[in-house]
Amino acid sequence: MPVKNRFAELLPEITEWRRDLHENPEILFDTHRTSGIVAEKLKEFGCDEIVTGIGRTGVVGVIKGKTNTSGKTIGLRADMDALPIFEATGLDYASKTPGAMHACGHDGHTAMLLGAAKYLSETRNFDGTVVVIFQPAEEGGGGGREMCADGMMDRWSIDEVYGMHNWPGKPVGSFAIRPGVFFAATDTFEVKVIGKGGHAAKPQETVDTTVMASHMVLALQTLVSRNADPVQQIVCSVTSFETESKAFNVIPEHVTIRGTVRTMSTEMRELAAKRLPEICDGVAQTFGGSVDVNYIKGYPVMVNSEEQTEFAAEVATSVSGGCEDAPLVMGGEDFAFMLEERPGAYILVGNGDTAMVHHPEYNFNDEAIPAGCSWWAEIVEQRLKVA
Repeated sequence: MPVKNRFAELLPEITEWRRDLHENPEILFDTHRTSGIVAEKLKEFGCDEIVTGIGRTGVVGVIKGKTNTSGKTIGLRADMDALPIFEATGLDYASKTPGAMHACGHDGHTAMLLGAAKYLSETRNFDGTVVVIFQPAEEGGGGGREMCADGMMDRWSIDEVYGMHNWPGKPVGSFAIRPGVFFAATDTFEVKVIGKGGHAAKPQETVDTTVMASHMVLALQTLVSRNADPVQQIVCSVTSFETESKAFNVIPEHVTIRGTVRTMSTEMRELAAKRLPEICDGVAQTFGGSVDVNYIKGYPVMVNSEEQTEFAAEVATSVSGGCEDAPLVMGGEDFAFMLEERPGAYILVGNGDTAMVHHPEYNFNDEAIPAGCSWWAEIVEQRLKVA
């Protein structure tokens, strides 16, 4: 089944929804306007049940098929939140909120799932139940974890769950997926480096925190090059170096460095959590200082289920004529929490030749909407096929 004609007809309307969301981005759990619009539209579509406040500001809609002899329920999930970025697209529908921007395409994901929900509510051409899941706080807040913690999977007896993300650089409307490990576990760290401050003209009377922290930045790369198995995927990046002084002639008492560790296995994740504090402490002792290390575990590795991935790829092929093998991605994705609770699959849909996600010039490509909506709809109609 190629792209459905109904979504070609709905494209102007869905595009209008998407651009309104783009113009009014909301960050983390503060998706009150977005959640309200989603709930209102689900009501207009005639969903059988609509619940707000799941995972703080998440929205769940329930759509029942013509029949339910299968007794099965499929979850379809889209993320709603934006990023704390100043937009630089120059679009006539650019963000009206300074410092907030839909720089990852969650506006497109939400609009596509709304489009699929509208179609599924109209046709009901499936045997079972569909739960459409609109999640806040994917960008670091763990909204997926919060929705699961609120009992979403058990409350609606969800058997399988599917997610989608746009992907710049891939042809518009094409698809890519991989079974098993797909997206990385994403942990963060904050290291407070403690020394003895003083006058820059008398370094011998200080324990220089800037020198100490600089050596830590370099030493932390040995976590990857000299601690981890070289065939394993691990990335350690120091992304912030902050001193308490802005003066040219003061050696500060404290320096704080922050960063992220990305891994693809529990073994490497545990290694990093153990060795990073040890490396920082060792460097500090060498220079006569000390450290306070806070290692924060974030999103787990996202793992696609074998059977559901094969099915998702078949549906993608039916929609667009093919489905490529996706590469491993060192980015994080909190759909991982849902896949820890239920089997399912996460797929990439091409966004065309656009700026990369998380870039101030990124924009979701509305031409991808029909393919994305069709994939959602076909997942339901093929998995819950009417006898």
